[in-house]
Amino acid sequence: MNEAGQNYRLRIFHFPACPPSFTVWAMRPFSLFLALLLLGWSNLAAPAATPKVSKVLPQYLDREGRHALSPSLFDRDAYQAHLRRTPKERSGIRFAIYWKGRVSAPSKLRVEMRGSHGKEPTTATLEEPVRRRGLFGSWSSLTLAGPDYKNFGELAAWRVTLWSGNQQVAEQKSFLW
Repeated sequence: MNEAGQNYRLRIFHFPACPPSFTVWAMRPFSLFLALLLLGWSNLAAPAATPKVSKVLPQYLDREGRHALSPSLFDRDAYQAHLRRTPKERSGIRFAIYWKGRVSAPSKLRVEMRGSHGKEPTTATLEEPVRRRGLFGSWSSLTLAGPDYKNFGELAAWRVTLWSGNQQVAEQKSFLW
């Protein structure tokens, strides 16, 4: 309070009527917030310098090509557990892959799989050209279905690699690879 009994805190939005020292004090948190916001936005807007495969979701497909019955993540996980228990209802497997970073124009994703058909070991490779679509990263999916899936058998291990030209720039693999 000043000598006249006025409370400066109630007048925080009326800067011209406040003393200069109070205006500077009230503007410091705002300028700090604005500086942090600009600094944070510049970091978020720039994609990662090095490419990275962040997430790989192997998902079984039913006879109609669905990996879930509804958009709910809980329902998707429950349906995937059901498809894992009942191999006769499966028609394929899809790998949903989230990757980010800058890659040159001719880039591709490769999924290498190891499995077994009865007691025989099997291998399969899927490859697809990709390009970055999102600001932060991109989702891509590669599918093994139909007779190729039936001949492949049961999935045991996988490895996903991101290639830029002829150079491998990122990799993620399952525990058993």
